[in-house]
Amino acid sequence: MPDEPVPVPGPAPVPASVRLATGADRPLVDRLWLLFRHDMSQFDGALPYPDGTFRSERLDAAFTRADWAPYLVTTGASPAGFAFVRNLTAAPRVLNSFFVVRGARGAGVGLYAARQVIARHPGPWEIAFQDANTAAAAFWRRVATETAGTAWAEEHRPVPGRPDLPPDTWITLDTTAR
Repeated sequence: MPDEPVPVPGPAPVPASVRLATGADRPLVDRLWLLFRHDMSQFDGALPYPDGTFRSERLDAAFTRADWAPYLVTTGASPAGFAFVRNLTAAPRVLNSFFVVRGARGAGVGLYAARQVIARHPGPWEIAFQDANTAAAAFWRRVATETAGTAWAEEHRPVPGRPDLPPDTWITLDTTAR
């Protein structure tokens, strides 16, 4: 997985970069994770633990499991977000977690980052989001169209272990089917 940008159509509207996160980046990504989980709590009702942290199994897996990859998104010298990919050795790849800080939203950073991450792992993908998160729904549908053309679909799936939540929406796409 090269750290160089993968050629994808269209420029990044702002200077942005995506690279594989290393163990040295873990403290930074830990802090970004708290912001991500705070944002997601609006949709899943999760409250922080008494120490102010949130559950972090996916964060831990991204840095410790061989079939996961954590990516760090930056704009200039500033961290702007992250993406976690799982199922690196099997299809479909899953964009497990994706986050862009609010100050970088709406500037094209998220679209650029998503396209970069997906382009680094061609083939079938799955991406989940919550229908109540209307901005994410519009964003992921745009990403699917821009990366896979018409070779994508949506379906609703129950949230494992959370029958109290509405089903997640899953986009399936294939970047090689264009």
